[in-house]
Amino acid sequence: MILLSLRSLALSYAVGGDVCITGHDSGPVFEEQPSSVVYPEGLSKGTVTLNCQARASPAATYRWHVNGTNVPVGDLRYTLVAGNLVISGPQYGSDGGSYQCLAMNRCGTVLSRVANLKFGYLHDFSGEGQSPQTVYEGAGAFLACQAPAHYPALSYRWFVNDFPSFVKPDGGRWFVSQVTGNLYLAKAEPNDTASYFCFTTIDMDISTKSTFSKANQLTVQPDGTGSAPAIKVRFPAETYALAGHTTQLECFAYGNPIPKLRWRKVDGLLPSKAGASAEGPILTLPEMTFHDEGVYECEAYNSEGRDKHQGRINVQAQPEWLQVMSDSEVEISSELHWTCVAAGKPRPSIRWLRNGQPLSTQDRVEVNGGRLKVINLALEDSGMYQCVAENKHDTIYSNAELRVQVQAPDFRSNPVRRLVPAARGGQVMLECRPRAAPKPTLFWSRGTELLTNSSRVTVTPDGILWIHNISRADEGKYTCFAENYLGKANSTGHLSVRDATKITLAPSNADINQEENVTLQCHASHDPTMDLTFTWAHNGALLDLEDPAGPYHRVEGKETIGDLLIVSGQLSQAGTYSCTAQTVVDSASASAKLVVRGPPGPPGGLVVKNVAETSAELRWSRGYDNHSPIGKYVIMGCSPLSSGWRTMRTEPSNIEGNAESARVVGLLPWMDYEFQVIASNILGSGEPSMSSHTVRTQQAAPTVAPSGLGGGGGDRNELIITWTPMAREYQNGDGFGYILAFRKRNTPTWVVERVSNVESSRYVYSNQSLSPYCPFEVKIKAYNRKGEGPFSQIALVHSAEEEPTVAPSRINATALTAFEMQVSWDPVQHLSANGILRGYEIRYWRQHEREAAADRVRTAGLETTARVAGLRPSTRYHVTVLAYNSAGTGPASPKSTVTTRRPPPNRPPGNVFWKTDGSWVTVRWDHVKALGNESAVLGYKHEGQSALKVLDKGKTSVTLPLPKDNGYVVLEIRSWGEGGDGAAHETIVSRDSGERD
Repeated sequence: MILLSLRSLALSYAVGGDVCITGHDSGPVFEEQPSSVVYPEGLSKGTVTLNCQARASPAATYRWHVNGTNVPVGDLRYTLVAGNLVISGPQYGSDGGSYQCLAMNRCGTVLSRVANLKFGYLHDFSGEGQSPQTVYEGAGAFLACQAPAHYPALSYRWFVNDFPSFVKPDGGRWFVSQVTGNLYLAKAEPNDTASYFCFTTIDMDISTKSTFSKANQLTVQPDGTGSAPAIKVRFPAETYALAGHTTQLECFAYGNPIPKLRWRKVDGLLPSKAGASAEGPILTLPEMTFHDEGVYECEAYNSEGRDKHQGRINVQAQPEWLQVMSDSEVEISSELHWTCVAAGKPRPSIRWLRNGQPLSTQDRVEVNGGRLKVINLALEDSGMYQCVAENKHDTIYSNAELRVQVQAPDFRSNPVRRLVPAARGGQVMLECRPRAAPKPTLFWSRGTELLTNSSRVTVTPDGILWIHNISRADEGKYTCFAENYLGKANSTGHLSVRDATKITLAPSNADINQEENVTLQCHASHDPTMDLTFTWAHNGALLDLEDPAGPYHRVEGKETIGDLLIVSGQLSQAGTYSCTAQTVVDSASASAKLVVRGPPGPPGGLVVKNVAETSAELRWSRGYDNHSPIGKYVIMGCSPLSSGWRTMRTEPSNIEGNAESARVVGLLPWMDYEFQVIASNILGSGEPSMSSHTVRTQQAAPTVAPSGLGGGGGDRNELIITWTPMAREYQNGDGFGYILAFRKRNTPTWVVERVSNVESSRYVYSNQSLSPYCPFEVKIKAYNRKGEGPFSQIALVHSAEEEPTVAPSRINATALTAFEMQVSWDPVQHLSANGILRGYEIRYWRQHEREAAADRVRTAGLETTARVAGLRPSTRYHVTVLAYNSAGTGPASPKSTVTTRRPPPNRPPGNVFWKTDGSWVTVRWDHVKALGNESAVLGYKHEGQSALKVLDKGKTSVTLPLPKDNGYVVLEIRSWGEGGDGAAHETIVSRDSGERD
């Protein structure tokens, strides 16, 4: 009675109805799941679509949940399109929440990931403006944004006076925080006085919205001073970053001069992916990993000092599957074991769902975190299972379908092989794997003989039949019988016995040098009724003999020959080569060893010990010599200052092949190094060892003095000393700075000052008693934590110059033409120049103008005469001369007065014509008559193929040679006199007879 009931149940499960049909149906698998949406609040006519599509057979049907309750699909505002949920006119308050899609068919139900529908908004700024701010020139300041209520996060910009005149960084002076929205100013300048507006924007999925604040008035007062950096925008002491995402840290400082910024990772190397942001106000770290976790420092620095701020980044991670379950078909009454493993930080919790409903430990089900166990499986356990891993960052789902099988034994999908060939003397395996649930009882027979275990026959519990030491007598039919409480079935195959395959010529061991060719032989005999193939393996790995560009090639020949050709043998090709001759029933193998001699392999176990200031001890272990003795070793090294690996100096200088240690010398103190060791023999140099860990040499006092010592210039009562900052390789230690010593020339006492900034390149000494352009002897040396270096050679530097105190004398101005004058003067004495006399400045102005409006011309040098052009004709000018140096101009000389000459005639010569005579041409023109207000004509000038020539007043013609090549010349003729050159007549003179204008 029980047997009949179970048979009926199995039939119902197989035929269908509302039951999942094995081999035909499949449960839902999501192809598209909903994503979170931010919808603009107050937009009543739009729609939101949450996608949900699943692959299933039969096709899936869909339901939706919002905040754990059913969505009333069919309501006027909720529409289901395929599996997608369309919400018309989403409303804040009633439609916001967490949505999930359920896809289902008769095989089970799966639950989608959660999608949140949130409403975005940006209110207007408060109607009250902020109080005006006043800041001194050179000081720092900030303007608060005080953004209005909003969702989601804002982006911030500021504009000045009028939209869209947005604030730009301006060399690091301005910064807009994307955390607070505040506008920061490192160093105020007079032209920063203006009205500033905070401009905010939110980005939503279907739109953006912006608004801006009332005016923030900033006024900059003059007379600021220098100041050391002070960091005002500080990133948090602890920041949580998400792996795979971008993290940004903000840092900005006030200071005068404008501080520069640089970032470093205190407990490791700053990730290279930081790029240019490592020297800017926002450190950007894309694609965060756990290696990026640590303490980060922002340093602001200028010539006045420095400031630092540190904070820690803790990297967390969304859940990620390391192991998931897969679809399973399990026989009835057996056990199911599924495991899910997820990584994440914080550690994810794991829960289980069956057909969308939570699973917990009860009856036959045991849930233990990521492990699910179901015992004594029944048909109702079939369905869709989900493993859910979640932490505060995300929730992920893994799906699998369980099918509990129940059926009588059936060989139709997997019968016993009908023909099973086997080699005489070998062994053969016959499999018996019917479909059946529960697991059937299996046994074998040959004809009517039931087979049991013997010396040559083995029947395993899972139905596999083994026959050993096969002979011709074993040929025949073999039948497997299967039976469970639902029924029985059998399947038969035929065993055919063939001749065995044998190796007749085995490969021999070989020894070659790198890059040489070698052939390994392999011949075999086999059953003539079957095909024979040869394969080769190197250290157990099958070789590809069909790649024409590869190193391994088959030697063409008879079917029974399978020789292998190895082309240009490499060290990696040494080892054991196995030849296998194979038919469908058996195979035979033989092996040989190939030795490849070549350069040594890389040394191992490289360690660095006893690191001193300029040396370090290296120890290593010998690498493989590749069958040729190691002759010597070379040590390579690199540092942050080198462009790559270079050969290092060592003790001993030549490292013999039996050595396993050496000392590297000539290193720079306080420098990071990595090392490699390379071995060589008569066949060449091998691959380098693995790089050593990075070591830093010990600190030492500086050994060289700074270079480029000089200076001069500056303001009154100042001595400015400049030098070239010491490069990193010469600093030799931390706590680095400079010691300056200076004294007036020919005095015994040195003034000593310390400058603690490694990047400083100037020092300003102020003293009200300093006389102008006073010579000082100056020297400089470097110091660090370990001591002081040597002083540089003494340089002569002068204090700041002051303006000359004496004016030039005996000023004389003479009109040269209507447009030009010449000015001369007696020089001032150098002792009264208060510095190096650079030259003289000529100031000139018309009689009716004020002296403040005078035009100015400077001489570059110590000349005492100069020409001034660009004057007006017939005009009276006043002229003064001043001496100048780098500090400015001295007092003006007494005025001199000059009147420019009358202008030349503004008419060109008329009636110009010419006549040719062979290779010569004679040109004639009419005399130019000056008007009453013009200067008299004293002669004429002509300029053409040859240089400028001057004729006297009485001559109104000229004879010129014609050029040989082109036969014409462009000729200019003009009058001249005391007022200068008159207007020119330009004409083209050719071999043709004359022209008259």
